Amino acid sequence: MEEGTFDTLIPSRYISFTLPLNSIIISQNHYFHTENIQISVLDSPSLQLPINSPKIAAMLVPKFRENDWIFNTELGQLQLLFSFPEISRLILIGNAYDNDNNVGKLYKRSVELNPFRREELERSLYPLLTVLLPKEIDKADDFCVPFLRYEDNVISSVILDKCIGDSVGEMLVEDVEIEIEGCSREFRRRLRFKRMPNLVQSEISIVPKVTDEKSWDFEKAGFCPNLEMLVHPYLAPMVAGLALVAVHIQERFESGVQPRGCCMGVGGGALLSFLSINLGFEVVGVEVDEVVLSVAEKYFGLETGQGIQLCVGDGIKILKKAACYDENYKSSRNLASNIRELDCCRTKFELFRSKFDVIMVDLDSSDSKMDISAPPLEFLQKDVLLAAKSCLFEHGILVLNVIPRNQTFYNLVIHALREVFDDLHELDVGNGENFVLIASKTSIEWNSGAPENVFMSKLKSVISEMYIDAIRKV
Repeated sequence: MEEGTFDTLIPSRYISFTLPLNSIIISQNHYFHTENIQISVLDSPSLQLPINSPKIAAMLVPKFRENDWIFNTELGQLQLLFSFPEISRLILIGNAYDNDNNVGKLYKRSVELNPFRREELERSLYPLLTVLLPKEIDKADDFCVPFLRYEDNVISSVILDKCIGDSVGEMLVEDVEIEIEGCSREFRRRLRFKRMPNLVQSEISIVPKVTDEKSWDFEKAGFCPNLEMLVHPYLAPMVAGLALVAVHIQERFESGVQPRGCCMGVGGGALLSFLSINLGFEVVGVEVDEVVLSVAEKYFGLETGQGIQLCVGDGIKILKKAACYDENYKSSRNLASNIRELDCCRTKFELFRSKFDVIMVDLDSSDSKMDISAPPLEFLQKDVLLAAKSCLFEHGILVLNVIPRNQTFYNLVIHALREVFDDLHELDVGNGENFVLIASKTSIEWNSGAPENVFMSKLKSVISEMYIDAIRKV
């Protein structure tokens, strides 16, 4: 590496390299357990040059987490940088990672260094950090680089499988033991994509097959999916949106007709299973990658049949083509280039022969070089939203999981929905990341204190009532 490589900040530059551990004098050397240490230097993509006073920070990769995609891929490290928008350059230091697939390998959170020893370790790394600083930094005697800390609630984890899908690329399924507030612990099964390793795509509750905790260990224990509850933070709030059309759903049941839901984006299938098992919906799931569906069926308890049906394809394209068969969708013929394509649609989109009471959209942006956001901008195009509206019954709703990268993006989503739908409601998930927007085809008179019908009572019995009470008109 040339001398002066790190003197200049260059937007989006990423450099990762190793150094022999014995070439560096480090206090608390037991933190490192590999022959080499891995160093990654990331310059923010959002840098506005020139920068007079750049902010630099370092981070120690958690011990034994070096093989996690969060820490050993450029995209994972980039997402870490996005978590600190004020930082111009982030320097990660950790044990060197290997290229093994690590399936079946147990991770256990190491005992945390006491604050004094951790500070001693960080100070011993300053000579190394000095070489990695831009020339704009005043390297005075009292200068120090602040160390950020990565913290999550994972106590233990083990990877069950890794596979590659044609559309989403490499993915993994892992069981994790997590710490919950109040010192309790729970077990979860997660699906993650390598293209967005910091984002949990799907998460379900799992229960040990053996109830006596003294007779099993996490690595070898067998687990069963628990499909009667939703643990992914925004899924229960999405389901809460059904409260807005509880009267309509109740009328469907009373007339002997099963309400229909469509889930755009299946992942592990937790939402589909919940709607079918707990609320009695007929559900159609649309997923772009067939391998994801296989994973959902193998590891996440998703069962297809009379209650759940699946369709492989691009959800946005399928919505637009499904709208071809709605006589009220005026421009429908323009969506199919010729009669042959229409005939193909009739065969492929038989699942859309009837309209839906709810369409739930859980699609994130496929641009992994940008900060995580949802839904993709393509879904917000007017012709797509009109197509979604045409696939709904008169009292149907469109429910979206929204991850806004900023307020401007959130306002854009709201504006796009208002142009097409009559009413719009929102729900703040409360995790600082997700919002749920509920767009209705026709105007809704919503009163959370109105008398309950059977469906509303059922809804409140399977999700927290606080989500229903949190729904607000936009």
